[in-house]
Amino acid sequence: MDIIASVCRQAHWESPELQVFLNDLPQNDFNTVFKSIPAFNGKPCFVAGVAGSFYQRLFPSKSIHFVHSSYSLHWLSKVPRGVEANKGNLYIAKTSPPNVSKAYSEQYRNDFSRFLRFRSEEMITEGRMLLTFIGRSITDPTSKDCCTIWDLFTKSLLDLVAEGLVCESDVDSFNVPYYYPCKEEVREIIEEEGSFVLNKLEIFEVNWDFEDDVCNENFVLETSKSGRNVANCIRAITESMIASHFGDTIIDDLFSRFAQHVGEHLSCEKTKYYVTIVVSMTMK
Repeated sequence: MDIIASVCRQAHWESPELQVFLNDLPQNDFNTVFKSIPAFNGKPCFVAGVAGSFYQRLFPSKSIHFVHSSYSLHWLSKVPRGVEANKGNLYIAKTSPPNVSKAYSEQYRNDFSRFLRFRSEEMITEGRMLLTFIGRSITDPTSKDCCTIWDLFTKSLLDLVAEGLVCESDVDSFNVPYYYPCKEEVREIIEEEGSFVLNKLEIFEVNWDFEDDVCNENFVLETSKSGRNVANCIRAITESMIASHFGDTIIDDLFSRFAQHVGEHLSCEKTKYYVTIVVSMTMK
C-alpha cells in the first residue's frame, strides 16, 4: 500500500482505492485477523474474508489484479489415494513403498494445476501472482530436508504406541496432506498449465528453529529450547488434524516427546528447515 501511494505521488496520480480479500478454509476463524483491520483506518483499503478452498473458484471472472499465497500451497486438497500401505509413516519416507511418493506427486500435480487454472479465470490480463511455499532442494522426494521432521514426529507417535497410549493401527492409517515439491516439478506444472509467464523461481533455506542464528556459538546448549520452538511451530499447523484422528488427550504428551526428539536431533546435526520456494508470475 505504501509503495503504491509513493508511486502515485511521484507520478502526480490520485491513489487508488484497494480491495483486499483474505482467503481461508471455512472452519478457520477470521475474527483474529479482522481485529487487526482498524490499523488500516484512514487508508484507502477495504478488507473482506472469502471462505473456501483455493482449489476451487473463489472470485468473479477477470476481477483480481494481484494474488499472493503465503506458505499454503504445500497443503494438498486431500490425502492422496493409494497410500494405505504406508504403514508406520506419516509422509513419504525411506521405508515407504514406491507408489506412495508417486501418489503424493500426482495429487500435488492435480491440485497445483487446478489452483493455477482457477486463478487464471479470476485474474485480469497481465495480473501478477506471488507464491511462497515449502518444497525440497533435490528431486528425491525422500530427501532429509523435508522428511526428517516427519520421521521424528512419527517416532514420537510410536513412543506412545509402545506405551499403549495410541493404537498402532491409528498411526498406520494416518498420513499428512502435505507435499513438498522440487523446483523442477513446480516449473514443469506452470509451463504445462500454460496460463502464466514464469518471471522468477527461487529457493532458499532457513533453520528449523526460527530463533537459531546461523552464527550462534551456543547452539548445542540451546537444543532443548530449539526443540520446543520447532514443536510449537508444528503443533500450530497439525494439532487439529492430530486431535481429529487420535483424540486430544495425547496432544501435550505427543508434542513434549516431539520437542525432545527434535532437540536430540539438533544436538547432533544443525538441520535446515524446509526449503522455501518463491514463484513470481504474470497472467498471459
